[in-house]
Amino acid sequence: MGKDKLRKFAEIDTFANVLQLDAGKGMKGQWAAKHFGNDRPIVLELACGKGEYSVNLAKLFPTYNFIGVDYKGNRIWRGAKTALEEGIPNVAFLRIQIENILDYFAENEVSEIWITFPDPQPQKSREKKRLTNPFFLAKYREILIPEGIMHLKTDNDGLFVYTQEKLTELGLDIHAQTSDLYRSDVLDEVLSIKTYYEKKYLETAKNINYIKWGWL
Repeated sequence: MGKDKLRKFAEIDTFANVLQLDAGKGMKGQWAAKHFGNDRPIVLELACGKGEYSVNLAKLFPTYNFIGVDYKGNRIWRGAKTALEEGIPNVAFLRIQIENILDYFAENEVSEIWITFPDPQPQKSREKKRLTNPFFLAKYREILIPEGIMHLKTDNDGLFVYTQEKLTELGLDIHAQTSDLYRSDVLDEVLSIKTYYEKKYLETAKNINYIKWGWL
């Protein structure tokens, strides 16, 4: 591991808005009250990377609590540091493996989930690692409120089609979908938030896929 990564890992250990691994388990069922000190809805950004979505959503919606979830601490460092520097109190970061999410959030604790440009895991042998695999969808359903919704933004056309297929197979309610977000009529202020990787994809004229769904 390079010196810069080591520095960032050491630094996030001192950040009040970052919880890592077992330290986050004590928040299960109590994130709003215990960490944020309120009773506002919880919104997750999974595979948050540098946390651009979490930070910008927190700015747009100060009456919600946002938590960016990722395992790579050197990436989380950027979003967490920005939030501290800009005094954004309603965003936090959790460094865990997403497959263990049920250890950190209680049933019906989360109002909304964003999945932003995750690793598409294109190999067939790694299908179970895709964050929209039914294995993961079942976990999200457990922690979401009954009317909770989910969003996926991805540059990967294969993951988008795979997600469409799985949602249809499971009989889930697709609220909106497009294979070319920035030329669609679903684009709004929230969907216009761009991650570090999304900006790179757009520079090469890559289309951005988006799908929104729920269980009702």
